[in-house]
Amino acid sequence: MCIMNRLKRYLAASVSVFAIMSQICAAEINLVPVPRKCMERSGTFMLTPDTKICLSPRSDGMMTAVSSWNSLMVSSFGKALAVIPEQNSAGSIRCILTDEIENPEGYRLEVTGSSVTIHARNPAGVFYAFQTLRQLLPPEAENIARDKPADSFSIPCLEIEDSPEFPYRGIMLDAARHFIPKEEVKTCIDIMAFHKLNVLHWHLTDDQGWRIEIKKYPKLTTVGGFRDKTIIGHARGPKPYKWNMSRYGGFYTQEDIKEVLDYAEERFVTVIPEIEMPGHSVAALSAYPEYSCSGGPFEVEGRWGIFNDVFCCKEKTFGFLQDILDEVTALFPSEYVHIGGDECPRVRWDNCTHCQARMKEEGLSSSNDLQIYFMNRIEEYLNSKGKRIIGWDEIMDGDISGRAVVMSWRGEKGGIKAAKNGYDAIMTPNEYMYFNRYQYDPSLEPLANGGFVPLEKVYDYHPVPEILNDEEARHIKGVQANLWTEYITSEDQLEYMLFPRTAALSEVAWSCPENRNYDNFLQRLPLILKHYSAMGINYCRWIFSSREDK
Repeated sequence: MCIMNRLKRYLAASVSVFAIMSQICAAEINLVPVPRKCMERSGTFMLTPDTKICLSPRSDGMMTAVSSWNSLMVSSFGKALAVIPEQNSAGSIRCILTDEIENPEGYRLEVTGSSVTIHARNPAGVFYAFQTLRQLLPPEAENIARDKPADSFSIPCLEIEDSPEFPYRGIMLDAARHFIPKEEVKTCIDIMAFHKLNVLHWHLTDDQGWRIEIKKYPKLTTVGGFRDKTIIGHARGPKPYKWNMSRYGGFYTQEDIKEVLDYAEERFVTVIPEIEMPGHSVAALSAYPEYSCSGGPFEVEGRWGIFNDVFCCKEKTFGFLQDILDEVTALFPSEYVHIGGDECPRVRWDNCTHCQARMKEEGLSSSNDLQIYFMNRIEEYLNSKGKRIIGWDEIMDGDISGRAVVMSWRGEKGGIKAAKNGYDAIMTPNEYMYFNRYQYDPSLEPLANGGFVPLEKVYDYHPVPEILNDEEARHIKGVQANLWTEYITSEDQLEYMLFPRTAALSEVAWSCPENRNYDNFLQRLPLILKHYSAMGINYCRWIFSSREDK
């Protein structure tokens, strides 16, 4: 459907929809995600290099809340805005913490001709108010190739009251199949923050690569971080496979990790590491085959899929994994560590003397019970270090503790089961939230995993299933999109798959359902795309098209 058809559909919408949307955002205010309440006023506020930011209180958290805004000001004006203790001075941006704002991430923003005032409960709310201001600036404020500093920017006068629908608003980046340079990870974090998303789930290990430096086990990266070949074409294509025989890989040093975490902290993004176990572990076993059932040898996989060689359940394997987790938890301040738990074949366990002995010792009747034992033991260890686990919905196949969080990817069933049993859940169903799937016509797009998740389908997703009652629904903590990278070959392609679907995700995660309207979203989106262009983001440009338009 072309843009004109979409606009015709919008004009044919009911009068009630117009009445609702006029209370949300005026036509000139193009914010994504759409705020809860937005009233436009006459006039503009002139932002200049002499505008001051007044903080009350002037705390470390408040300084963090304005730091990325001031980085933008350095790019725009050639200098940061002065940050001073709160005072009622004309021409300033006043940031005030108050208990009057109930939501910990909520804010109230008032822009008049003479000043900007932000009220929030916490620094996070101040930060999100600045992200709103950022979107209200003209796109040229984002220009990373500016020839000379700007003189001023105008911001429309308005009043906004806003807060998120969900506390968990995430994107998963798979750095194991395609290594994502740290600067690109930071770019993704910046655009996440631009859209008020707050969790980066960083998939760091898999069969095709181990990406995080573990000082006690250096071969995890020197061996497990590189593969000697990569399949050409789709893994479901005809055999025999064709191979690219170029050595491929890379990894993040612990200093790289700290740099990314510092960048994320300044943008109020929590980074959750994922260390896959017990399956998807061939890269680790290539480096340390003694923690497998057979003893190897193995090579880092160049093909996509599920592989039979997994971590063995012998005692020394648990020591190995605990050593790894000691370094991971020391690096990442997140309350959570994602430990996978998905797609684990048990054929090796069924024929392994160590695993069979473990089952006998623990009184386990099946290899399924052995995986439950494995996950519970790792969870217990992480709990002892003050961490909670997140696992893919396969962890619901057995008994897990009430502290575990379920990530529902095989549709919504895992999340529904979790919520009904009193567990917290994050919804990431593959039919709506897998950004590695095609978004337009496969013949015109880069090779992808398969399936079809266009922009409108992302936007139309509702994370709380109707089958849940109010008490159960409270266990749905949020929503996440996943970008698996089997078929990603460059940073441009990674951005193409993420944007602007990430904009649609942000409205699913942040905006209240009654304020969401896809046609209105499409009217707001073009200005956001201009911001993307000014930032140098390679977004998908088929968004106002359909398969029939090709």
